[in-house]
Amino acid sequence: MNAQKIVQLLTERQQTLAAAESLTGGLISDRIVSVPGASKVFLGGVVSYDEGIKEKVLRVSAETLKRHTAVSGETAREMASGVRKLMNADYALSATGYAGPDGEDVGLVYIGFASKDRCESRECRFSGDRGEIRRQSAEAALEILKEYLIL
Repeated sequence: MNAQKIVQLLTERQQTLAAAESLTGGLISDRIVSVPGASKVFLGGVVSYDEGIKEKVLRVSAETLKRHTAVSGETAREMASGVRKLMNADYALSATGYAGPDGEDVGLVYIGFASKDRCESRECRFSGDRGEIRRQSAEAALEILKEYLIL
């Protein structure tokens, strides 16, 4: 399980994690806090479904939202960076995308990752119903963090 390995690695390194979630609605945070001992490493999360919350709380720029939309790599990066700074965490994850069921780009998801010296995003494409897309997005975010921690 990705979450268990992440909590173990962060605990060993005495490092912390925060999350900024849109389409996942707290699933990333849920996966982490389901692991015993997560309270030592998980500082918290922000569920920012509304663009105004992305701007005011996570410090995603209005220009980014206007130019790239809320579902973009740029927004995912700013969400991750914003929550990392807000919570003074070593690492942060974010997820934004279209879970459906309606729309052209259902399954398009951007996962953001931020650390003190890195900030990046990955585009992902998932299929299935709304719940499956949300679950796949949360697991993909955890996998990205695990890959970074194992490097």
